[in-house]
Amino acid sequence: MSGSAVIFIVAFAALLGLVIGSFLNVVIYRVPAKVSLLRESRCPGCNSAIRPWNNVPVLSWVVLRGRCADCDEPISARYPLVEAATGAAFALVAWASLASQASVGGSWTAAATVVTIAYLYFAAISVTLTMIDLDTRRLPNDIVLPSYIVAAVLFALASLLDADWTGLLRAAIGGLGLYAFYFVLRLIRPAGMGGGDVKLAGLVGIYLAWLGWGTLVVGAFAAFLLGGVFGIVLLITRRAGRRTAIPFGPWMLAGAWVGIFAGQTVGQWYVGTWAVGS
Repeated sequence: MSGSAVIFIVAFAALLGLVIGSFLNVVIYRVPAKVSLLRESRCPGCNSAIRPWNNVPVLSWVVLRGRCADCDEPISARYPLVEAATGAAFALVAWASLASQASVGGSWTAAATVVTIAYLYFAAISVTLTMIDLDTRRLPNDIVLPSYIVAAVLFALASLLDADWTGLLRAAIGGLGLYAFYFVLRLIRPAGMGGGDVKLAGLVGIYLAWLGWGTLVVGAFAAFLLGGVFGIVLLITRRAGRRTAIPFGPWMLAGAWVGIFAGQTVGQWYVGTWAVGS
């Protein structure tokens, strides 16, 4: 694939991510509040409908200087940040998918497209669940449980197109394994692990194990490493105590993306280190 084609695809993915990010802002607010996603968006200050030209991702917020066009009510900077983060995540997923295909010398296939869509979806719910968990200390079943179905359908379709079911079997085992691991942790210390974390663990395990066992191990470990470092920082800065509840969902998802982007490399390095040492 030519360099210009790669640039076009990555740029398109970024733009798509910006648009999806705008919708995610709606999901982040309405799903925990049990408000219909189909309802027209309105300013919470003056109840004016948000006009389409005032709802362009990131750009509208900048042009309006972060205020409502009708009542001058401040608009949180979180809205363009969510949009920008989603755009960046989509661009990275597209780039990584193209780079992965190029590294094995294979041409772009229908199966690769389906897998890329699966990880774009995972990027979208990662942003959504992170923000919701930070806001409410919850990981809604309305998002997590249907995501199992999405993952199963997309990865099964990719396996069918490739006529190779190894990845799907590995993903299923990985999902069950990580779910069981978190379930046991919750049994041992219920106060330290929420039920939503357990449900999310199975989904994370599916996406990690699809790429390989090394990715699964690195991604699972990275969640505890990142969460632990964050907790230590809070303790040192006295912004939290030993019994302070910290949402773990964001760290599970952050660790998952560490595994997705670096898991195979870290796993190969680790195995190689042990091989040299022996």
